[in-house]
Amino acid sequence: MSLADTARKLDALDPIAHCRDEFDLDPDVVYLNGNSLGALPRAVAPRLAEVVGQQWGRRLIRGWGEGWWGAPERLGDRLAPLVGSAPGQVVVGDSTSVNLFKALVAAIRLNPGRPELLVDAATFPTDGYIAASVARLTGVRVRPVPMPEAAAEVNEHTAVLLANHVDFRSGVLHDMGAITEAAHRAGALVVWDLCHSVGALPVELDAHQVDLAVGCTYKFLNGGPGAPAFLYVPQRFQDAFDQPLSGWCGHAEPFAMTPEYTPGAGVTRGRTGTPDILSMLALDAALDVWDKTSIAEVRAKGLRLTDFFLSCVDELLGDRVTVRTPRDTGRGNHVALSVPDAGQVMKELIAREVIGDYRPPDVLRFGFAPLYVRYADALTAVEVIAGVI
Repeated sequence: MSLADTARKLDALDPIAHCRDEFDLDPDVVYLNGNSLGALPRAVAPRLAEVVGQQWGRRLIRGWGEGWWGAPERLGDRLAPLVGSAPGQVVVGDSTSVNLFKALVAAIRLNPGRPELLVDAATFPTDGYIAASVARLTGVRVRPVPMPEAAAEVNEHTAVLLANHVDFRSGVLHDMGAITEAAHRAGALVVWDLCHSVGALPVELDAHQVDLAVGCTYKFLNGGPGAPAFLYVPQRFQDAFDQPLSGWCGHAEPFAMTPEYTPGAGVTRGRTGTPDILSMLALDAALDVWDKTSIAEVRAKGLRLTDFFLSCVDELLGDRVTVRTPRDTGRGNHVALSVPDAGQVMKELIAREVIGDYRPPDVLRFGFAPLYVRYADALTAVEVIAGVI
């Protein structure tokens, strides 16, 4: 069977093909950058029009008492099943960087007397920047370690390990359960960055007894540019969760306007400033698609889709590229290929309406969002890559 015939057959049998209809997609573009910015869900524009025209335009400040104020916790509960969390443990707001700062400082305060913060040596740069800042403020030292060696590197000096669930360059999926268990055996806590896994594959925070986690919503969750991030604080840590950005929205009585800070109950204490309501309610609309499928179905298609893409790469590109992403199930939903002059290659692909992204020094990244990417898109992308290189 030809690759084209295989793509048509797989698309015809796709059990979540109906989800593609939930997105406003340019039919002339092959969009393989959902690992950086998700596509626009059709539900978002009318929802925002209602929020702006009616809630803000007519209800005005009354909106805060009519659903706006509780949006961070309500959206957190909508996200909870996608990260394997019980209700009441996820709060939405701020950026990933801000939430990571909160989580790392709080984790160090939860585990005092240990002088070391371990960081994934291949971490996304902002995680490293935030970790360095946290170290300067708290007096711990940062020690970078390769993620495959992290479980063995945690020791009695380690307060916290900052770990990425999926590597942002290669797409390697790290073993959350094994790494968290190893850290706990050594008396350390783990903060997980879920930016490249949430909405792409099952995440089991409660099952693995994860300590704290953060993630963004504008990639595989399609929340839109700059959509608010989220913070996970399990119930067992909520009373002791002492985060450094004690803003008024995390106060037990925010409208009492008292000079002293008293943290709110539960995960509410993870809040800081006034919620960005327009972005939050755009995310709320974007999450509606998850009522039509499950993360298990998305993961199953994601593996099949990337397997098919790799088959196309093998047949049409051969040794002209090097695959940097694992071929087994130990990967997320993006595939990394190394080619000479990768930056220029990606510019030419984008000019031909195949949109991925480039990471120095030589990596082409292609993100496969199963909710809207087809097998035919995977084949078209490889055909265009072959023409370019």
